[in-house]
Amino acid sequence: MTTTITFDFDASAFGALRLAPGEFAQEMRIAAAVQWYAQGIVSQGKAAELAELTRAEFLEELRRRKVPACQVTEDELAGEIHGA
Repeated sequence: MTTTITFDFDASAFGALRLAPGEFAQEMRIAAAVQWYAQGIVSQGKAAELAELTRAEFLEELRRRKVPACQVTEDELAGEIHGA
């Protein structure tokens, strides 16, 4: 099942980012997926799916946007190490 969401933007929004409307929509999709991943709301795989990217492409987006690919906290990592 696919759901379509429509947003209305002033034409100047596309010019500000120097993107065509289709590119703007793809950038919004990627930006949202990266943000939700960074917040721990979605997994890496789900974020890649939402961004309509492969997992490798999503990892490259994280690198490009300087977002850590590993979202494990120090406490979680210590628990994994000591619990093993």
